[in-house]
Amino acid sequence: MTATSTSRLSIYLLAGVATSNSIFTECKIKLEKLFRESGVEPTVHVIFPYGDASRSLVKQVLEVRSDLSNRMRAGRIGGKHALDKIKQTLTGDRMLLIGHSGGGAAAYQAAKMLYEKEEAEDFRIVQVGSPRTPIEPKLQERVCYFYSIDSSGKLNDPISRIGTWGGWIRSGNMMPRWNRMKYAPGYVEGIPMVGGHADYFRHTEPYKDQEAICNLDKTVNRMRQWLKGWA
Repeated sequence: MTATSTSRLSIYLLAGVATSNSIFTECKIKLEKLFRESGVEPTVHVIFPYGDASRSLVKQVLEVRSDLSNRMRAGRIGGKHALDKIKQTLTGDRMLLIGHSGGGAAAYQAAKMLYEKEEAEDFRIVQVGSPRTPIEPKLQERVCYFYSIDSSGKLNDPISRIGTWGGWIRSGNMMPRWNRMKYAPGYVEGIPMVGGHADYFRHTEPYKDQEAICNLDKTVNRMRQWLKGWA
């Protein structure tokens, strides 16, 4: 990451369903350290768009489904909740939203609503192990998506199979054809993980690979690479 003349950044970490309150504890510490070392002063907020692990799992899952729109319309349940929380601390600084699982869908919906209301212009969204939420073409380059893969490169996070980025496209007089990546984020990458869906932010044993690199470091390092030149 490189520092810019506007050296402040608002970061929002958005959790998925049935998530413990401590999921982002180490991630928050690492992000603060890395940004400050780059000359950027971060303010980090944690949001639970669907509630925490104490709330009904069934209700949370149904609410996540409401944020997976194939009609490109924002304004769903988790997105609205996230939007309300973000507005309480919105400062006009650059904004980075990092969403795990359903939190990635809520992050996109909230940012889209802010963008449409011209309340946020300079932002990026990182979706980690999230359901596939269709991204409007004008926002695709602002969004990246990371998913867990095993040692052979095979996707091993079932949540990343939910939803679709697909849509029909047509070139000239050709018959329409289905493009599975039509509404995908601008950048998509698999990260070799120890474990699976719940483990992107783990930092202790046994969530380290043979080179002693933990899942959290891998996730954050991929974010840093994608954000290079922006923050």
